[in-house]
Amino acid sequence: MMKPQGMTVDSNANLPLKGLRVLDCATIFAGPLVAAILGDFGADVIKIEHPDGDPLRSVGQKKAGIPLWWKVVSRNKRCITLNLKSEAGAGIFKQLVANADVVVENFRTGTMESWGLGWETLSEINPGLVMVRVTGFGQTGPMRGHAGFGTLAEAFSGFAHITGETDGPPTLPPFGLADGVAAHYGVFATMFALYERDAEGSGLGQYIDLSIYEPLFALLGYQPTLFDQTGMIQGRTGNRSINNAPRNTYRTKDDHWVALSAAAPSIVRRVLILTGGEEAANDPRFETSESRIAHVEEVDAIVGGWIAMHDLDEVLRNFEEAKAAIAPVYDISQIFEDPQYLARQDIISVPDGELGSVRMQNAFPFLSRTPGEVRFAGARLGEHNQEILGGEIGLDEEDFKRLRNMGAI
Repeated sequence: MMKPQGMTVDSNANLPLKGLRVLDCATIFAGPLVAAILGDFGADVIKIEHPDGDPLRSVGQKKAGIPLWWKVVSRNKRCITLNLKSEAGAGIFKQLVANADVVVENFRTGTMESWGLGWETLSEINPGLVMVRVTGFGQTGPMRGHAGFGTLAEAFSGFAHITGETDGPPTLPPFGLADGVAAHYGVFATMFALYERDAEGSGLGQYIDLSIYEPLFALLGYQPTLFDQTGMIQGRTGNRSINNAPRNTYRTKDDHWVALSAAAPSIVRRVLILTGGEEAANDPRFETSESRIAHVEEVDAIVGGWIAMHDLDEVLRNFEEAKAAIAPVYDISQIFEDPQYLARQDIISVPDGELGSVRMQNAFPFLSRTPGEVRFAGARLGEHNQEILGGEIGLDEEDFKRLRNMGAI
């Protein structure tokens, strides 16, 4: 595998989406992340914000008043201000659409239509346009007009119901899981549409109806089939699995945590030999996944008991020697120092006009010949108005003054 490289703004890498233009008029969080990923791999992303600023600029922690989450989600995006509700702003947006490949939006169903910027209008302007429409519950169905956020999707999808301790409440993730999953689905759906348009040669765009709850629902395993065929409703099992054991987090002697999952029979045997000896490995109670799940307390007592008697380094070393899968439970400070993360340059330093430089995740996954790159972090409000609206649309100073007075930019 080619060694992954941290990129800089001066990189001359051959980016795979070079020449693709994306208009990002979405807000927190799935829509903007779709555009960010496309930008990582070379798309020219124009971030369109209301003149008052994108709400994401006010979300999360700041340093000296500078929003840090914005720097990550808006990386590789040229930022302009445009009030799409105004007639003048909508007119400029239509000019941009004429030369765009992709539009990403996440307003409530019908909002873009109310501004005269719905799919029918935009596709008539540009028949090759791909429009990613992100909503909480999709463009159809009785909930199509409901407000939708990742938290609601995590509940509605069934994710929260199966997450948490057995006797505890449904548990929500402490980060934008549903939004992030939906964004990645949105990226590959966009690429499907572009492939059909370009490689298959139809020349036609299409719109993508991307709800936030459905991608997460799609990742929840075989629950629908299990319920359909057996009537079983999966419940909460903490860090355990309903499919295999041992699978849990365990505390080490020196008060660290490790996580392991042993699904393959050969790995199960190696774990049991290491932690409980031949007697445990040959115990008929632990012979099949079904019997191990039935005796999960005994399994965890053996595995967890052994881990509790050893320090983290010793646990990891012994499991590695036994060719049994295990990993430390890291916090972000440990991730910054880990040799695996460092070797793969998973965290890179990105130049920034406000913070000097800022470290963030690299562009994943790594392509051997045309890897993505992070060229710059999220820009200031309206930083590229002159460059795009002036240099590319052709507005002059009088136009800028008039549009500012109208509240259009």
